[in-house]
Amino acid sequence: MAKPRPAKRTLDSYTIKGSNKIIKPGDCVLMRPPESSKLPYVARVESIEAGARGSNVKVRVRWYYRPEESIGGRRQFHGAKEVFLSDHYDIQSADTIEGKCFVHSFKNYTKLDAVGSDDYFCRFEYKSATGSFIPDRIAVFCKCEMPYNPDDLMIQCEGCSDWLNPKGSNPKGGEGECHRCTYVLSRGLYRAVFQFQVGVNVQMTVCILEVTWGSCQALYRACSISYPSAVEDRRELPICVYIYWGLCDVLVRFSFWYLNL
Repeated sequence: MAKPRPAKRTLDSYTIKGSNKIIKPGDCVLMRPPESSKLPYVARVESIEAGARGSNVKVRVRWYYRPEESIGGRRQFHGAKEVFLSDHYDIQSADTIEGKCFVHSFKNYTKLDAVGSDDYFCRFEYKSATGSFIPDRIAVFCKCEMPYNPDDLMIQCEGCSDWLNPKGSNPKGGEGECHRCTYVLSRGLYRAVFQFQVGVNVQMTVCILEVTWGSCQALYRACSISYPSAVEDRRELPICVYIYWGLCDVLVRFSFWYLNL
C-alpha cells in the first residue's frame, strides 16, 4: 500500500539563504536566472510552502517582465528600471531567490530621493499571451507625444506650461530637439525685442516677425526632408539645429537693418 504524501505547510515568512533578509507574501524578490550573463528575474511572492518537515521550500510567484522581454520590446519612453506586472505565475524553489527588491508605483518612484540598485517601478500590467497592456493609454508629453520616462529630465515651458524633454523626440521616434516650444519661446522673444526697439510701429514689427517666424519653420521642414538623418541620428542633429538658429540670427539682423535700428 502506497504511503500518503506528507501534507504541505504554508509559511508566513522565509529567510533568504546566505542572508538575514526575510520575505513574506506580497514582497518582491530577485530570482537567479539559469544563465549567469542575464539579469536576475523580478517577481512578486504570492505564497510560500514547505514540506511537512520544513524542507524543500517553494514559492509561488507572479513574474514582472522587463520591456525587452515583452512582445513589443523596449521603447524610448521605458525607464531603465521599469518592469511590467504580468499574468504569468510560476512555482520556484526558494533557493533561487537572490535577494529582496522593491517595485514602486510610478508616482512613488519619481519621488525617490535616490534610486538604489534594488528599486524598480511598474505602471503597466502585461498580458503575456496577447502582448497587451493595462492601462492601454496614459498621459503623453512633449512634441514627441510619448509617455514620461523618469530617466530623462523634463522642463516646464513658461509659455505654454507643457512639460518638455530637452533631448526631445520627433513623432517618428528619432531623438532630437523638441522644436514646438522653441518656436513659441523664440517667437515671443523676437516679438518683445522688436516691440521694444520699434516702439509705436507695432504693425511693422508684427509683419517682420511673421516673416522671420515663417522662414524659420520652412527651413526646419526643409532640413527634415532633405536631411532626415539629422532628425533620426542624435550625432548629426546639431548640424540641423545650428542651421536653424543661424537663419534665425540672419533674419533678425536683416529685420533690424530694414527698420533702420
